[in-house]
Amino acid sequence: MHAPPLVILDVQDAIDQPVWNGKSNPDYLSDIQRLLAHWRGKGWPVVHVKHDEATPTSTYHTHGPWNAIKREVAPVPGETVVTKTQNCAFIGTDLDAVLKGLGAEGFVLTGVVIHNSMDATVRAGKALGYRILLPSDATTAVPVKGADGRLWDAQTVRDLTLAILDGEYAEVLTAEAVVARFA
Repeated sequence: MHAPPLVILDVQDAIDQPVWNGKSNPDYLSDIQRLLAHWRGKGWPVVHVKHDEATPTSTYHTHGPWNAIKREVAPVPGETVVTKTQNCAFIGTDLDAVLKGLGAEGFVLTGVVIHNSMDATVRAGKALGYRILLPSDATTAVPVKGADGRLWDAQTVRDLTLAILDGEYAEVLTAEAVVARFA
């Protein structure tokens, strides 16, 4: 069975900097690697989305020391890299054209962080008509502090975001279930 493209979003060295401490699901990277190995083993399309942030203080700054895609999931020859400058991977990029060029009607989305760029990308992808599979363990969240000072822990943020996206915007399942579906 041919699977939809695997899209790996914002998995760059930047995510390991202290501003991103307190992550839920610290093993998210091993689940992404498992999916990536399965896709590569089957010769299915993999698309990497790299964030190039213009703000010099961002850990994702275009010319910053942590901008590189993490070596554990780095692209190999033949894999597409889409560069984005906004939180949503569809805004100002050719991601839609890349997916359409692959004949994709959907995609599997992994990466960081679920309540920011991944959420924005899922919602835009759904609006564009894609069917999105979202492996819950191949992503992570960080704590969020509201304007009123209330702090939500990373696990709560992750769980709530996945619950909101599941059904209406994406199908949320585990990496193991994704691999089993496309064995």
